[in-house]
Amino acid sequence: MMLQDVLKLDFAYLETFTERIETKWGSIFCNEDHPNYYDANHAHLSDTCHDPQLIVDEVINFYESRAIIPRFYIYNLENQQNIISELKERDFMYEELMSPVQLWDNRVIEIVNNNSITIERVTEENYQEALEIESSIKEFGGMEIIENVYKEQFNHPAFTHYLLRYDGVARSTACVFEDGDQARMESVATIEEFRGKGLIGVIIQFIQREVMNRGIENLWVFPINESIEKVYNKYGFQTVDKIKNAHAYLGGKGIKEIRGEE
Repeated sequence: MMLQDVLKLDFAYLETFTERIETKWGSIFCNEDHPNYYDANHAHLSDTCHDPQLIVDEVINFYESRAIIPRFYIYNLENQQNIISELKERDFMYEELMSPVQLWDNRVIEIVNNNSITIERVTEENYQEALEIESSIKEFGGMEIIENVYKEQFNHPAFTHYLLRYDGVARSTACVFEDGDQARMESVATIEEFRGKGLIGVIIQFIQREVMNRGIENLWVFPINESIEKVYNKYGFQTVDKIKNAHAYLGGKGIKEIRGEE
C-alpha cells in the first residue's frame, strides 16, 4: 500500500498545476501552457501493461499533436518489461531512478536560536524575492520552468510558501502542500553561497511546528538524491521506502542530467 499512498498524494500535488486524464492503463498529465515542465506533461504507468504498442502509440499521438515531447514515468518496473522493451525499440531514451520517500517522526529537533534569521510567509510584497531564489536552483529547472509553476502554486489554496531572511536578506525558501490530513514539504532551497550554514534546518523546524499547529497527521518529503535524504534525516525524516521508477522520453534532457547526476 505504500506505493499507492505515495502516488495518491503525488497525484493530488500534480493536479494543482496540470490536468490529469484517466485512461484504461494509467494516467496522462498535460499542461499545454508549460510544455517543457516534465512533471506537468507525462504519461504515468504503474499497473502491469498488457498492450504496450497501443499505449505507446496513444501517448506519442497525444503529446505530438500538442507539440510536446512524449515521456513516461513508469513504476513497478519488475512487471513492466513489455512496455520498457517497446519504448526502447521506439527510440525512447531511458533512465532508472531511485526515489526515497521520507516521513517525519513528529519530533521537532531543537536548533540554537539565531537572531539574524527571520521566517515569513510569501506574499505579493516578497513574492519576487522568493521566486528568484527558487529559479536559481538548477535542479528545479531554472527560471523558464519555475516562474509560471510558482505563480500557480502561490495562488493555490493548498500551498503555503515561506521565505527565510538572514540579516534581512532573502536566502532560503520552502513550501508546504496540504491534502486533507497529509502534507508534503516542497521547494526547499538556499542560494548557493549560503548553503552549509544551517539555514535549511531552521526553515524545516519552522515548517514542522506549523504542521503540528494545523493538526496535520503526516508530513512527507521526497528528496531527489541520497545527499538530500541524509540532510532531512538529521531533522526527523525517516526513510520509509525507496521507490524504483523509470523515465522514458523522446527528446530533451533526462532527470539525472537536470539534477547534475550525469
